Amino acid sequence: MYGFFPEMDVRDVNKISILGLAHVGDGVYELLVRSMLCQSGHTALLDLHKSTVNMVKAAAQAAAAEKLLEVLDGDELAIYKRGRNAHVHSVPKNADIGQYHAATGLEALFGWLYLQGKLERINRLFAVVMENSDHAT
Repeated sequence: MYGFFPEMDVRDVNKISILGLAHVGDGVYELLVRSMLCQSGHTALLDLHKSTVNMVKAAAQAAAAEKLLEVLDGDELAIYKRGRNAHVHSVPKNADIGQYHAATGLEALFGWLYLQGKLERINRLFAVVMENSDHAT
């Protein structure tokens, strides 16, 4: 079944390439950020855009990943590491390679969780990322 709330079996999710998972996770993470910004009262489009870009760029996602490392279970950590160690073909000019790899790991993790329908876990991990941040509501 297709739609906003997939519930794929973990065996099927694990058949997807790690960069495919990161592709999905990139969208999931950005939607979380955009939603959080709107919920916290940001209304001006330019403000929303700038804040979103600042929170989803590689450096910010690498910092988010660092916050999560100690709360991930074994399977989640394995997916993060696979994403972090994936061979990427290009790195944005505003990120260093280490940040970009960590960001790819974070995105792979969020994609992996999302495709399994583990929305509560995604929300919990995102809450950990937002704890003590300037953007926390």
